[in-house]
Amino acid sequence: MISWSNFLSQLFNGLAQGALLALISSGLTIIYGTLGVLNLAHGAMFMLGGYAGYVAFQATGSFVVAVIAGTLFMLVVGVVMERVIIRHFYGRPHEDQLLVTFGLSIVFVEIVRFFFTSDSKSVAAPSALSGITSLGVMFYPTYRLAVVGIVAVALLVLFIVLYRTRLGMIVRAGIEDAVMVDSLGIDVYRVFMVVFGIGAMAAGFAGIVNAPVVSLSPDMGEAILVQTFVVVVIGGVGSFPGAVVGGLIAGEIISLTSMVNPGYAYVMLFAAMTLVLLVRPRGLFGARGRE
Repeated sequence: MISWSNFLSQLFNGLAQGALLALISSGLTIIYGTLGVLNLAHGAMFMLGGYAGYVAFQATGSFVVAVIAGTLFMLVVGVVMERVIIRHFYGRPHEDQLLVTFGLSIVFVEIVRFFFTSDSKSVAAPSALSGITSLGVMFYPTYRLAVVGIVAVALLVLFIVLYRTRLGMIVRAGIEDAVMVDSLGIDVYRVFMVVFGIGAMAAGFAGIVNAPVVSLSPDMGEAILVQTFVVVVIGGVGSFPGAVVGGLIAGEIISLTSMVNPGYAYVMLFAAMTLVLLVRPRGLFGARGRE
């Protein structure tokens, strides 16, 4: 029988999972919304960020250093990836983009497997956030509560950078008319490079922040990629608010369904996606499709 405390615990689990999905999905939807690139390597970027943070944690013993290292590492990886490969596929069919990013994800996974094997790795939560916290009707892991706050701040910063700064203005203008922006003396492709790096950085940040909750493994990005694509579809492709709302919805669906029958968690998630597509084909906050 489901108790009130168990129900509340699953609600908080869904909130924590949904917040992480929102952050990862925001990077994915930003990349597609601004660059028109379907990035199947996004799950592998989430995994790479976790492992980069793990290496830093092993070297320093500091979780803060691990978060910074994992985030900056994925920013660099994203920038290099865009400059060397992705920018050559902006004008190519989506099938080409899917194939090249899928190939990159396989390369990333096998590189990690070569250096770290397939054994799971773990990162300890900072001592200040370890243990449990009393919420009155139940006790809940302190770090999971902290994850919600950490991700909320990260999403706010990401929103401000992309939608309330000159960078965001240039990006939106470049999407509408790249030739006009270029004629004004602005290198729009340099801006696109930064946007791709920011999207990769969001995935990497989520990867290391999630490491104390779920052990790291080379294949961990596969499941998260499927979930993030569902979130993007539910929220609306190219919509940052949609990624946030879709992530929270997906997290709660998975968590609450798992409380009843874990085997149906993803069934219900895909059922929700199907329902949204039937009612609103563009998603809850769907933006106008790219030409």
